[in-house]
Amino acid sequence: MQDKLDALRDKYSLLGQDMETYLEGLLYSRSLTYWDYIELDTLLTLQKPRTDFPDEVIFIVYHQITELYFRLAKQELQLIAQSPWEEPLLLKRLGRVTNYFQHLTHSFEIMIYGMESHDFLRFRTALMPASGFQSVQFREIELYCTGLENLLAPHQRGMQEASPQELYKHIYWKYGNLDARTQEKTLTLRIFEQKYDSYLLSLALEWREKNLNARLLKAQSTGAVSPSLRETLRELDVWVNLYWKWVHLRTAAHYLRREEGALPSTGGTNWQSYLPPLRQKIWFFPSLWSAEEKEEWGKGIFLERFRQEVESCWRRSRSTTQ
Repeated sequence: MQDKLDALRDKYSLLGQDMETYLEGLLYSRSLTYWDYIELDTLLTLQKPRTDFPDEVIFIVYHQITELYFRLAKQELQLIAQSPWEEPLLLKRLGRVTNYFQHLTHSFEIMIYGMESHDFLRFRTALMPASGFQSVQFREIELYCTGLENLLAPHQRGMQEASPQELYKHIYWKYGNLDARTQEKTLTLRIFEQKYDSYLLSLALEWREKNLNARLLKAQSTGAVSPSLRETLRELDVWVNLYWKWVHLRTAAHYLRREEGALPSTGGTNWQSYLPPLRQKIWFFPSLWSAEEKEEWGKGIFLERFRQEVESCWRRSRSTTQ
């Protein structure tokens, strides 16, 4: 106990503070409770449905959970950027990011089977022009992982050497939120651009040399990329740019595909032409994929593996709840 008191006295002395005053404060402070620590009362007030359909609460809560997982992924990627390129630490932190996306992908069954289709198709009209497309945290994750040159729309891939400002104008998702009828920018996209364009471009510039792919390329030039690290990075690419996007496509098909034709998303976009990964063709780490694998991206062996992984997980989930 005396050793701990001495260590505390040293700590506060270095800060120019008196330890006894802080110890006295402990006598008057309340004990910390679980509900205060996680702000439970506040947390449970953050669901504010716009309609009286009970399933809208499910819709809100799941998207909030998604954003919290994105927050965790961002933290790991930020810590990687601040750390030396040391494999044990890289494998641990990259594994965490992949794990977050695995959990999100597997849990998307909540969105697919957790709401009544009829009610969802009604309350969704009260949410326009809001859309999951407007998740700025996912865009941040993309920029932490790779440079703008790897996020271009497929038909703009010939301009990789252009300035960052020009590249940003042709980032793939700007072509994904066009009106399905007119091909003009939707209100969803225009609002997002107004709020975040300047910020995201500055973020891309800030992370230009320290994003994960930029550091990978430097490590490859010195031979500092082991087979294990290479496979870990490939797994991250697959879970973020294939499986996570596929599960969105599957959900959209479940709710919006009808015999008379597909309904537009809440943002008014043609989700059928935007969501399929084989149309986006986005890789964070292009140097880790062969020409043949890029050609098969979004189909073939990748699609079969996705079906096996996700459907196996969902079968287990359903069996435990029946």
